[in-house]
Amino acid sequence: MTYPKRLSLLVLLDSAIVLFSIYIGYFILHPYSDFYTSKLILMSSLILLASHHLFAFIYRLYNKVWEYASVGELMSIAKAVTFSILTAAVAQLIAVGHVYMRVLFITWMLHILLIGGSRFSWRMVRDRLIKSKAEKRKTLIVGAGSAGTTVARQLLHHEEGEQIPVAFADDDLTKYKLEIFGLTVCGTIEQIPEIIEKRGIEDIIIAIPSLSKKEIRRIYEICAQTDADVKIMPLIEDVMTGKISVSAIRNVEVEDLLGREPVKLDISQISESITGATVLVTGAGGSIGSEICRQICHFAPKKLLLLGHGEFSIYNIDMELKKKYGQEIEIIPIIADVQDRSRIFEIMNDYQPDVVYHAAAHKHVPLMEYNPREAVKNNVFGTRNVAEACDTFGIHTFVLVSTDKAVNPPNVMGATKRIAEMIIQNLAKESQTKFVAVRFGNVLGSRGSVIPLFKKQIEAGGPVTVTHPDMTRYFMTIPEASRLVIQAGVLARGGEVFVLDMGEPVKIADLAKNLITLSGYTLEEIGIEYSGIRPGEKMYEELLNENEVQKEQVFPKIHIGKAEPLNKNDLHYIVNSLLEMPTDKMKDAIINVANRRCVKKIEVAK
Repeated sequence: MTYPKRLSLLVLLDSAIVLFSIYIGYFILHPYSDFYTSKLILMSSLILLASHHLFAFIYRLYNKVWEYASVGELMSIAKAVTFSILTAAVAQLIAVGHVYMRVLFITWMLHILLIGGSRFSWRMVRDRLIKSKAEKRKTLIVGAGSAGTTVARQLLHHEEGEQIPVAFADDDLTKYKLEIFGLTVCGTIEQIPEIIEKRGIEDIIIAIPSLSKKEIRRIYEICAQTDADVKIMPLIEDVMTGKISVSAIRNVEVEDLLGREPVKLDISQISESITGATVLVTGAGGSIGSEICRQICHFAPKKLLLLGHGEFSIYNIDMELKKKYGQEIEIIPIIADVQDRSRIFEIMNDYQPDVVYHAAAHKHVPLMEYNPREAVKNNVFGTRNVAEACDTFGIHTFVLVSTDKAVNPPNVMGATKRIAEMIIQNLAKESQTKFVAVRFGNVLGSRGSVIPLFKKQIEAGGPVTVTHPDMTRYFMTIPEASRLVIQAGVLARGGEVFVLDMGEPVKIADLAKNLITLSGYTLEEIGIEYSGIRPGEKMYEELLNENEVQKEQVFPKIHIGKAEPLNKNDLHYIVNSLLEMPTDKMKDAIINVANRRCVKKIEVAK
């Protein structure tokens, strides 16, 4: 309906109500009087009619969207009606020296009732009749606080939405059985499965934005016992600033279920070391390397050097960053292999970076078991080339991306990473460059990690393959991993091994189950198969061995270890000997070196 037509309809409706109210009001008090034909009632009716429309325009009664009417709109009606009645009373006092108080009071009540009723009836029709015709998914809102009521209100008023709220669940027992917008608080969070079954609910929205990750995980595990889809509300800051909307409600992600809060950065310290500096990232096209580059760009370096061996991956991150930061940061893509020593030295000499983040590596455990020579060439010699180039040209800071698999490594990948740590620890003893290593757990969503594999298996209809039901891993997100690298560069004093406090380790099987339910399937539909532990894999990972543990934190959620390397001369001799060994002897030799076993065993292996 157009605005002029709508305005005309409301004016005519209000005019009829005003005239009807004053005549009915007098009739109730004086049913047999001839007052109806007197000039006084005619004058009162005309003044009341004129004053009502005047105050209706002042309080914008004809501009309200009444299908969303609430207390504010009711107050506007009360003000307009009250002032119009007072105007009629003043007119009566001036005209006849007397005010018909009882008549005007009844007229006031009829105005409030009829005008308010006419407006709010449209909301009732809209809520009860129009919405009931649409087929919407019944939704349970977890949390009956301010955020939950905001979600309920928006869902009720969102005509095109697919969801309709039918109930709340909240652990606040004082709200039990109470109603909000006509929706009952049916029980506690522990009772969610019962509520779902009883009311035929299809969707769940977790609307408690202030929850810790641990609580989110607990609630999700309860919700996962049902067949309902689970979604979550964004941060509380977005709710308080009015940014929250129905479209902002998102699916629960695996990252939400880590059971801990994400690591935060010391922005001021990082800005001091990176802003205006030249930064080089090796492996810049990989999952971790590319995210390090994205995070670095927030701190406005002067130059960012993207070094990588893969042409396509470097092209992608180069285009992405130049599109977003090309006007503020000089971004230079460099195609180079860290195994090419002369090329790496040439790059260091030409660009003289202030900070180097070394993320280039072979990291897939089973693949490196079959290809130990390539693991040594890339992870050991590649790291030595970059680190010694940094030492030669006086680079300020070098940060090695390592792994928790470097602790007591039983496999080639972890062993080569531990040897890489030893190389930079020995350099740190005599170099002006600050050398530091950062140990990661498993990075969710990185290339070669379990999440992309599980997702592909789920898309294909299953089953999801897990090596062992009891296998556990520490997990972190890609942004967390990159932040830890950057923070470590700031904290570095030389020779440290930094480790992120990643909470409790997570069972891979539990991760698979959660991902299946997050994808909208049941365990029966997809299934999980246990394939057995693969070559080189541990059942449980460690972050620091018993000789490296230092309980105090150097930064919130960051621990430091002092892992001792082999003697510099012994390490140099052994590393140079590795590539001379036959492949079948190399694997044992690498693992012996990483675990600080005596040099004689290495010589025997040759």
